Amino acid sequence: MTSQAPTTPPASELRQTLWAFRREFYAVGWFSLVANVLMLTPTLYMLQIYDRVLVGRSELTLLAVSVLALVLLGIMAVAEWMRSRVLVRAGMRIDDVLSRRVFQASFDASLSPLDRTQTRALADLTELRQFITGNGIFAFFDLPWVPIYIGVLFLMHPWLGVLAVMFAIVQGGLAWWGHHRALSPTQALQRLQADENRFLQAKLRNAEVVQAMGMLPGLKQRWQQRHEEVLDQHARVQARAHQVTAWSKFIRYCQQSFMLGAGALLAIDGQITPGAMIAANVLASRALAPIDLLVGTWKAFLSARGAYQRLEQLLQRYPAASQALRRLAPQGQLELRAVVATAAGRQQPILHGIDLQCAPGTVTVVMGPSGSGKSTLARVMVGIWPAEHGQILLDNAPLHHWDRDELGPHIGYLPQDIELFDGTIAQNIARMAEPDAAAVVAAARRTGLHETILRFPKGYDTPMGEAGGLLSGGQRQRIALARALYGDPRLVVLDEPNANLDEVGEAALQRALQELKANGRTVVVVSHRPGVLAAADRVVLMRDGRIERQGPRDEVLAQLAIARQAAPAAPLAARPATA
Repeated sequence: MTSQAPTTPPASELRQTLWAFRREFYAVGWFSLVANVLMLTPTLYMLQIYDRVLVGRSELTLLAVSVLALVLLGIMAVAEWMRSRVLVRAGMRIDDVLSRRVFQASFDASLSPLDRTQTRALADLTELRQFITGNGIFAFFDLPWVPIYIGVLFLMHPWLGVLAVMFAIVQGGLAWWGHHRALSPTQALQRLQADENRFLQAKLRNAEVVQAMGMLPGLKQRWQQRHEEVLDQHARVQARAHQVTAWSKFIRYCQQSFMLGAGALLAIDGQITPGAMIAANVLASRALAPIDLLVGTWKAFLSARGAYQRLEQLLQRYPAASQALRRLAPQGQLELRAVVATAAGRQQPILHGIDLQCAPGTVTVVMGPSGSGKSTLARVMVGIWPAEHGQILLDNAPLHHWDRDELGPHIGYLPQDIELFDGTIAQNIARMAEPDAAAVVAAARRTGLHETILRFPKGYDTPMGEAGGLLSGGQRQRIALARALYGDPRLVVLDEPNANLDEVGEAALQRALQELKANGRTVVVVSHRPGVLAAADRVVLMRDGRIERQGPRDEVLAQLAIARQAAPAAPLAARPATA
């Protein structure tokens, strides 16, 4: 029977990225070596002053020793400056390498409504970079030199070394005690701050509704309760941090005093010289300085470690898409096989076993009562619903196998909730890419907005901030529709495209649907309004997350007419879904 060696788990993406900068950290380690060795210069200088210069009363010796000390301290300063410079550059490069990846993972996480890691991912990256480039990281590079400095104290006298070891143990215990006292409160404070920020941002996004209906006092009271919880937790964290800092100062001052007293006692007994007494005090302070710095920066270290762990989990949950598989432009053949869509915290699925085919050159209209799963079906079709089972095939290939950046230009999607972005009208229609003027105008003409846009002071270059007061709800929806149609996509999914349209907008939508069908595009329209049925080839009726009827438009409408005649007195809730 052969024994199998345990396998080492693969390094995380974040760890591999940081490991790629090991040369920079090695360089910092070498500069730290030079700096820490030369930090013995003040100690040796004092020894020479007290034990040689003052005894021999030689001004030439004083000059030579002083010049040598000046040169060594200059080299130490250069080493300190170089390691700071290397760390700053490394931090900037780490941010440059990770920022795009973290942004993409944060965006992917935002597609899941229950995943809150995306709200502070970029802030976590900034916090990690600032810690790496800050003074706190030097404590970890200087910490290995503590035994060396203490060893020098042992060489000067064993009791000096023993006393330094005792204070090192006390300060190390203080760091451990402070870590355990600060860990849980700090994590709780971060959670409360994140919840408060999310609550406030959500209310600011709906400021008009809040102002119009007088909801501000109630919302302010709820925010105030959350803010007071944050303040209370922040006070507890700060109280514990100040307590650790106070004890650290007490120990540091005791160390300086007792080291000087012990040295004086040994000097009185003639076991060390007065110069060694002064030098030992300076050397002990230098030996315990990294531990003292570690205690002072422990809170920043905990925050950086938490940021590292959150980033590591985020990148593991949302890995980078493989770029190896490249495809031609899709034809638009869409097929759903036994699709079940679920949501976290919900016992029953939203969609139950959906089987549906949408062919190029056809318009499929999805109708049904509110809450029947129509919008969820639209999200599933374009691959943005986070939890689904079954198969979603585009050109007989699973949708999740397509590269999203490659597939995106070939998909047009109009969500039910319209969101226009900061930029010009042309940039919004061009999906925030460099606008193709001809394609932008073509998309605007399809939705009947071209003439309206030209009447704006800056035309297509009008910023959305200026155009916001000039655009009606229907015009905003038509701009979003033009964005969905930009670039002549192969698959177009429109969720309630006519919800805010007037007769002119409805007519423009009908023309756009007919044009898309004539060009061989696959079109799916979710709607409550029967006007879109004029362009429909197939009709899908949904109820309670299931497809109740589907088929050619005339056939489904005929079945509905027969069902109405067969049950004229049935209650409205029991009747089949109608157009």
